[in-house]
Amino acid sequence: MTALDAETPIVLAPRRRRRRGRRPIWQSILRHAALLALCVIMLYPLIWLVVSSLKPNADIFRDLSIFPSHLTLENYMKGWTAQEFPFGQFLLNSAVVAVGAIIGNLVSCSLAAYAFARLRFRGRSLFFAIMLGTIMLPFQVVLVPQFVIFKDLGWLNTFLPLIVPKFLATDAFFVFLMVQFIRALPDEIFEAARIDGAGHLRIYAGITLPLMTPALATTAIFTFIWTWADFFGPLIYLRSPNEFTASIALKGFVDAQSSSDYGSMFAMSVVSLVPLFIAFLIGQRYLVRGIATTGIK
Repeated sequence: MTALDAETPIVLAPRRRRRRGRRPIWQSILRHAALLALCVIMLYPLIWLVVSSLKPNADIFRDLSIFPSHLTLENYMKGWTAQEFPFGQFLLNSAVVAVGAIIGNLVSCSLAAYAFARLRFRGRSLFFAIMLGTIMLPFQVVLVPQFVIFKDLGWLNTFLPLIVPKFLATDAFFVFLMVQFIRALPDEIFEAARIDGAGHLRIYAGITLPLMTPALATTAIFTFIWTWADFFGPLIYLRSPNEFTASIALKGFVDAQSSSDYGSMFAMSVVSLVPLFIAFLIGQRYLVRGIATTGIK
């Protein structure tokens, strides 16, 4: 061996790593094709609704294809003014009820959640268990007592029966959601605030609420969706047409004794769905984050 050979470093060729667990491409293609087929099946009713709203009223059930030969906006123009009041009035009523319900749930449920998560009082576990038990309580069980109470208060044919209960933390699901989120926050934050002399109200408003933004956003989105699409509650408590929400107004296009205007009903159904899509698209990021970080297992 020469001196040159002794001084020359030996370079080893890197080993090729074996790619383990890599699926064949045909399995990936089949998986994506199956997901696409399921997506089409789930979206087909919505697509059919939108397409039917653009068909002439006589062709809706005669031609069930989603590729019609003739499209028209007549159903939208007719449906907007078909009833005693413009459909915009019903959308405004739904918005008022939904905004009131959102504010009520955000305020009351966050306060109740902070009390269950951070305050120490006698019977806390029992009250928390009772609160969770109300989730399994059907709405029909308390319908008659609530109706009698609201009737005695003179709240029938107003939005109060649909909004005021939200300020009493009646939605136990959202209370539980926020309790889990608050319990996941570090205790050091609250201990430091107490050392600085902060009381519970300051800790709740200045520390807890800013940190639980994902849970608050999740509550707001779910409350908006459920309240906007609610049919049973407005049907029970609202009587005057000018107080109807959009879900009740859609029923006015269907008449069991005479001809029904399905084209206008489908058109206004599409209009009613637009706020739901906008709310979901805007809050999707907060919705996923809120569900993922609340500790629900």
